[in-house]
Amino acid sequence: MMAGRRNGIGKERFLWVLALILSVSAASCRGTRRGQSQVRRYHLKGAVVQVDKSQQHLLINHEQIPGSMAAMTMPYPVADPRTLEQLSPGDQITADVVVSPSEIHLENVLVVKKSDGKTLPPRALLKPSDQAAAVPDFTLVNQDGKRIRQEQYRGKALLLTFIYTRCPLPDYCPLMTHNFAEIEKALMEWPELYTKTHLLSISFDSQHDTPPVLRNYARAFVTDRGPHTFEHWEFATVPAAEKSTVTKFFDVFVTEEQGQITHSLSTAILSPEGRFYKGYNGNDWRPADAVADLSSCTASEPSEAISQSLQR
Repeated sequence: MMAGRRNGIGKERFLWVLALILSVSAASCRGTRRGQSQVRRYHLKGAVVQVDKSQQHLLINHEQIPGSMAAMTMPYPVADPRTLEQLSPGDQITADVVVSPSEIHLENVLVVKKSDGKTLPPRALLKPSDQAAAVPDFTLVNQDGKRIRQEQYRGKALLLTFIYTRCPLPDYCPLMTHNFAEIEKALMEWPELYTKTHLLSISFDSQHDTPPVLRNYARAFVTDRGPHTFEHWEFATVPAAEKSTVTKFFDVFVTEEQGQITHSLSTAILSPEGRFYKGYNGNDWRPADAVADLSSCTASEPSEAISQSLQR
């Protein structure tokens, strides 16, 4: 299942983009007369991350689209497949996002600055820009109802991601948690690195994701080891008072309307010194990427067997 998602941009992600923008379009059309055109156009500015000619998609790291969505990295189909022949990763572009009740696509794609040849990575996009930034000592509440602080993980590389347990989109929170489950499994086979790392899945839905809810959610992913179950991989929620501080630092866009949460994806590695080491924006990264970066962060050398398994 995981390998299949790496071939091409992925149907689920496209459907999510379609659903998200169509919901915005529908909201903006309330009160219009039946039969009136509901086609909407939004202006996009961003950089090409990947050109997928087989599926006629562009993966674009774009700025905020006024009236539509926050800045994020997302796939978009193009109206004219010949457009793809003129684009390369790293190109700065503008385009029109055209939304109708039945489809979404890009039109009028214009290259405003060609790539300098140093292509954007297809998965890892570093955030924030100041990679040496000290991480705020934020407070969370874990699956046991205990308050935990970022400070307590000093001395270990901390891999964290943001989720919420009600997320219905397969390529979003469920995929992030499945990725972490694979990472946890790989690290358990590498004791030296296992002892130098810690995993943390953070929910920004504090109203719903109480400690009992987090524990129940985690049962599907974490190996039951009795009292030691959550020693290496914890699930926690951000208290409402600290939510804006934490999400802003990690570049997570979160908004809620009528019980529906729209959010971007952000995964990060913090160094043993408590500083930002590397980040993955979106969902086009693999568990092997994170394990390799954790190894680099902690200066741990993998065994030959681990190296081979990560390359599969």
